[in-house]
Amino acid sequence: MTEISTPSRGTVRALVSAMRPKQWLKNGLIGVAPAAAGTLTHADVMRHTAAAFLAFCALASGLYIFNDLRDAEADRQHPVKRHRAIAASQLSTGLAISSAMVLFLIAFAIPFALWHPQGLFLVLGLYLVISLAYSFGVKNIPIIEMGSVASGFFLRAYAGAAASHIFVSTWFLVVISFGALFLVVGKRSSELSKVGAGITRRVLNDYTPEFLHSILTLSATVVVTGYCLWAFDTSSTGLSSSHHYTVPIRLSVVPVVFAVLFIMRSAEAGKGAAPDELLYHDRTVQALAVIWALLLAVGVY
Repeated sequence: MTEISTPSRGTVRALVSAMRPKQWLKNGLIGVAPAAAGTLTHADVMRHTAAAFLAFCALASGLYIFNDLRDAEADRQHPVKRHRAIAASQLSTGLAISSAMVLFLIAFAIPFALWHPQGLFLVLGLYLVISLAYSFGVKNIPIIEMGSVASGFFLRAYAGAAASHIFVSTWFLVVISFGALFLVVGKRSSELSKVGAGITRRVLNDYTPEFLHSILTLSATVVVTGYCLWAFDTSSTGLSSSHHYTVPIRLSVVPVVFAVLFIMRSAEAGKGAAPDELLYHDRTVQALAVIWALLLAVGVY
């Protein structure tokens, strides 16, 4: 097999690559709670949500750089990760460390400069602590490591509510929590089938395809059930029980169910290497996401 060489990058491009701007798509979860509550179009909520989004982008990018520094040697053995800027020695250690620290400062300075949301500071702090704990050893503890990664998705979604003091329903939290676990398990399942156990992620030695499949099924079941309960319980949405509002929200269950099935199919086929890849490449999932967003927008607004 012909080995693919790492593309040459200058310092700026290498730094931007290490920040992984494509992963900022995950931070779109910050707008879910305000959107579901029908308050995203309010000027103050929109401003707070945008600030929380930028803060999470900076914090996540700093953590990506920090994690790449710690995993540089292991990444060099990975068929894809070896092309990362730090693993490919295209970004110096000193510049990487200083860049990560600046990004951490920016993350906490953004909300502080606009307003003083203690809830958002707490969410950002928890995300930082959990992510650092993951890098320093939690990533090698089976089950707990998946929970740690899943918590990142949950905290992003909760940050949108914390930034503007928005009420979050119990079913919303259930869907986000198990939806995050669903995506993480799908990623682990794909890694196990593509790369193999223990080659670049030691914790994969503690998982079997059957075990991951059972967790994937469990989390998918809770996601669909929780979303149905949220969509059909008008008191949990905080919206009117009139026909105009409830029908589109209830119909939004359909694209959610089909999206879960397509993601499961992708994970079982070993195609779900990253939670955001399907949104970038799978046209069916993209179409389902658009349909879901439109139905929710009509129902809420």
